[in-house]
Amino acid sequence: MTDPQAWTLIGVFVAVMLGGMTLSTTLIMRTTSAEIGGVRDTVGSLRESVEAQIGGVRETVGSLRESVEGQIGGVRETVGSLRESVEAQIGGLRAEMNARFDAVDARFSSMDARIDHLDRDVSALTRRIWGEPHPD
Repeated sequence: MTDPQAWTLIGVFVAVMLGGMTLSTTLIMRTTSAEIGGVRDTVGSLRESVEAQIGGVRETVGSLRESVEGQIGGVRETVGSLRESVEAQIGGLRAEMNARFDAVDARFSSMDARIDHLDRDVSALTRRIWGEPHPD
């Protein structure tokens, strides 16, 4: 093989190698671009799905909040009515206790009067038995 033939073969070999590398690089780039596009599509659909789920969660939380607020309002109303009922019962008990204390005070007053009369009668009997003069 002559020198020009060797250089020709080297040139052809280099051209084939560069062409193969160019072809490989082009195919890799297309494949990579296609895969990246697929990943973008997948991420986009996942994002939409997550956003939809978050929207559902927000709606659920909103409805639960309304429900809880309604229940709290009901509890407040119940507590308010129970408070009024308890206050009314306490007022009734207070009136009943005052009436009974007035009755006890009246009994003590009548017992005091009876004891005063009993004391006077015992003094009179003592004077009569022991012969002391009557103060009248």
